[in-house]
Amino acid sequence: MSVIFDILAAVGLWEAVLRIATPLIFGTLGVLLCERVGVLNLGIEGIMTFGAMVGWLTVYSGGDLWTGMAAAALGGAAFGLLHAILTVPLGLSQHVTGLGITLFASSFAYYVFRLAVPVATSPPTVEPFRPLDVFGLADLPVVGPVLFGQTAPTYLALALVVVLAWVIYRTPLGLALRMAGENPHALDAQGVDPIRLRIWAIMAGSALMAMGGAFLTLAAFNSFFPTMVQGRGWICVALVVFASWRPGRALLGALLFAFFDAFQLRLQTVVDGVPYQLFLMAPYLLSILALIVMARRARVPQALMQPYRRGER
Repeated sequence: MSVIFDILAAVGLWEAVLRIATPLIFGTLGVLLCERVGVLNLGIEGIMTFGAMVGWLTVYSGGDLWTGMAAAALGGAAFGLLHAILTVPLGLSQHVTGLGITLFASSFAYYVFRLAVPVATSPPTVEPFRPLDVFGLADLPVVGPVLFGQTAPTYLALALVVVLAWVIYRTPLGLALRMAGENPHALDAQGVDPIRLRIWAIMAGSALMAMGGAFLTLAAFNSFFPTMVQGRGWICVALVVFASWRPGRALLGALLFAFFDAFQLRLQTVVDGVPYQLFLMAPYLLSILALIVMARRARVPQALMQPYRRGER
């Protein structure tokens, strides 16, 4: 018990939680936005991988870090447009299309990476985002490095949670987004085109997913390798259900999974005789249990995964 207490009392644990949660926050908000308008986007894993590669390649080619984040967002939006065209006006299977985009985007990212770096014994590196000292408060005990010593994209992710929650629940646009996922026929009757709104929302959500991938190469690490997303996209899909499609709860879910992950990494170093694979499984098992508990009370958008065709009921 003393070992567990020592781990929980370490400032480094809580500092790592927010850092690990950042790509999950971006990805979860992206999935939430897509599903709020009624479209399941299982292309997230590939879109995050592509965003990680594009962000890294932009900086590696001489661009600055924020240009890398913007380029990743544009790349994600392009794959979002592809997914939207196939699933919204054409009405193809959202499951099959999403999985196809994951395979295509992941493979395309590796292909482009190999074109840029044909031969390399180790992945080339770039200069990543550095932790900030917000208002000079990073030196405060405990809360300083945790809350005021993170990188700039982390604060952007936290701000986006607030912005998205405000847009969804406090603006006419948010009402239209919710109606697109609940009753697109009623939305169409009010003069708003659900098809166009869904397409734009999917593009915006995919851009957020790609920014989560870019965070991995431009802040968490400083290089790209094809397997670096490591299932984070699928975790984001689960976290949206855990959050009941609410941005605030999505933030909580991302922090919870990040805590499990950061905790098991530190537990590995102090516990002997236990296969490390058990520690690696722990965050996913605990997340599944939390998902089971929360999913019982989750209210799914009524038109989720239902193609909209004008004039049909």
